[in-house]
Amino acid sequence: MSKIYMFYGEECIHCHEMFPLVEKLEKEEGVEVEKFEIWHNSANKKKYDECNKGVRCTGVPFFYNPETGKSICGAVDYDELKKLVE
Repeated sequence: MSKIYMFYGEECIHCHEMFPLVEKLEKEEGVEVEKFEIWHNSANKKKYDECNKGVRCTGVPFFYNPETGKSICGAVDYDELKKLVE
């Protein structure tokens, strides 16, 4: 089973728009999506900073594949999100 990380902010509108696509990815592709809220959790923010090295994404949502090192910065459509685990 593939696993990706989703970093988000609690009040982030774009992040909340991505949640249904993330759920679809979990159901249809069997992907485990580990979610980390970073605006109010310093431990999660530290993990975001580690995964974001070299990428320099300046916000959320931020998606990261720990197996491949691939990432997506910002809200995307389902097909783009799915490419992260292909």
